[in-house]
Amino acid sequence: MKFNRSIFLAALLLGSVCGSHAQKATHSFTIQDGNFQYDGKPVQIHAGEMHYARIPHQYWRHRLQMIKAMGLNTVATYVFWNFHEEQEGKWDFEGDHDLAKFIQTAQEEGLMVILRPGPYACAEWEFGGYPWWLQKVDGLEIRRDNAPFLAYTAKYLNRLAKEIGHLQITQGGPIIMVQAENEFGSYVSQRKDIPLEEHKAYNAKIKKQLEDAGFQVPLFTSDGTWLFEGGATAGALPTANGEDNIENLKKAVNQYHGGQGPYMVAEFYPGWLSHWAEPFPKVSAEKIATQTELYLQNQVSFNYYMVHGGTNFGFTSGANYNKQHHIQPDLTSYDYDAPVSEAGWATPKYHAIREVMLKHVAYQVPEVPAALPVIEIPSIKLNKVVNVLDAVATLPGKEADQPLTFEQLDHPFGYVVYSRQFNQPIQGTLSIEGLRDYAMVYVDGEPVGELNRYFNNYALDIDVPFNSTLQIVVENMGRINYGAEIVHNNKGLITPVHINDIEITGSWVSTALPINHAEEVENLLKSAKTANFNKISALKDMPLLYSGEFELTDVGDTFLDMEAWGKGIVYINGRNIGRYWKVGPQQTLFIPGVYLRKGKNSLAIFEQANRGSQTTVHTVKQPVLDKLAL
Repeated sequence: MKFNRSIFLAALLLGSVCGSHAQKATHSFTIQDGNFQYDGKPVQIHAGEMHYARIPHQYWRHRLQMIKAMGLNTVATYVFWNFHEEQEGKWDFEGDHDLAKFIQTAQEEGLMVILRPGPYACAEWEFGGYPWWLQKVDGLEIRRDNAPFLAYTAKYLNRLAKEIGHLQITQGGPIIMVQAENEFGSYVSQRKDIPLEEHKAYNAKIKKQLEDAGFQVPLFTSDGTWLFEGGATAGALPTANGEDNIENLKKAVNQYHGGQGPYMVAEFYPGWLSHWAEPFPKVSAEKIATQTELYLQNQVSFNYYMVHGGTNFGFTSGANYNKQHHIQPDLTSYDYDAPVSEAGWATPKYHAIREVMLKHVAYQVPEVPAALPVIEIPSIKLNKVVNVLDAVATLPGKEADQPLTFEQLDHPFGYVVYSRQFNQPIQGTLSIEGLRDYAMVYVDGEPVGELNRYFNNYALDIDVPFNSTLQIVVENMGRINYGAEIVHNNKGLITPVHINDIEITGSWVSTALPINHAEEVENLLKSAKTANFNKISALKDMPLLYSGEFELTDVGDTFLDMEAWGKGIVYINGRNIGRYWKVGPQQTLFIPGVYLRKGKNSLAIFEQANRGSQTTVHTVKQPVLDKLAL
């Protein structure tokens, strides 16, 4: 084994600060003489990315221990602004949102921390991390040199610094570097309608806001090497995404960083992102192990994106966009084919990387932690069902000449039901070019058909009799998180509804479906009229809210099998564990054991388009993430 004295000394220094949080010994981390330097000694960063927002806080330590045991010395994480400020001015830094606790736990496990606060993140996360309500602010344009926008980014970064600024390495914490913006060069290449000078001014202002907020550690940017011209900013180290050619990396960094390193691949992809209705991507373990060794041999620092992906619980998954599919919604699972699986298991890729790391690093690598317990629940009986259209009729809606967007209703996620009474009959082609993103259409409670932005299906034939009601149940499948289309992210029906090219105006009632939070689901189940469970087959293609209870003597992680269902969301003990969709490739939903309890548990399923007559559901011990059913 090749012995690297500088890395060994740096590791010892790291152990002294990370091994005992109570000491609060201050250290330095700088970029000097072409190297990363820890207390003046050269150090190489071997990082893995995992996002605290995608992991129950009870599992943070286990996942960090998995990173350490793979041979890494650093954890990187995005900070999602909207995870902490879902509603304007209402901040959440508790429980799963307790970023300071996550960082402190990393320190206790002997890891350095790289913080990626954006304010834009991407990460296949809802709206790329931006709060949905920014779209409601007059005159605000995201991700550009815009005074209203920059006023909000400053508020966010100042609040973030208040929460975790004391955890920088200069103050006894483990944070060694902070990223300014994210993949901005990519955005510059797609927004050529904005002058390059303005792009650069915006990027520089975000860097300045981080400094003004009190971030004292080195700042860096992250882009493809071919995008450094738009994404690099003076005073921040340019790092590369997805660059496996070391000569290209060094050439690009030298050009934008005074002719010298250090050289870092800030996103080294051991897997890849995944969308609904598309094959699940896989990357070979051998390829990643070989590239890892190449970086180690050439003193290139790196960060696996992702080392452990986790889960897009609730409505946190975002969406991509291309011309073929106007939206590509991301899976609930963020497994990413990462070395550490969604459930925290060591994969063959994990062990292949660990073997390489053990050959090259001088610091001690601990044994791999045991996997957490897994259980199987053979059958959960569903005993109550509510027809959501019946429930909506009892809820207050907002009437307007046109359908209202989610944003106009102050309803950030989930579903909105649009209704309009027709006093005269009309038939022909219903067309909704502004559908965002998926809809089931009904006339007087009878199903007519499905509209779907993913499949570019914006029209269907319809026949509305005299004195009848048209109802359109619309799902927000996640706001776009990447690219130029991120600026067009309102949800619901964002353009007029047409029948036979006639614009349908007047007396539209827009009703936000109250199932975004646990108490709302519980209230709906309690107050709504219960349908006849024995006649579920008669409610084919109707939006139904099922519920049931089950008893457990032991708890553990498990996977809810939704392959026989259609499309919807699932709640376990009031927690939204995410979306399912029969098209795949994901057919199971991960349920962390910490979301279950010994004794009585509850389950609720909002099935948007009842495809069968379901009376039970069950869990399995292995996930199914790669089974398309188009």
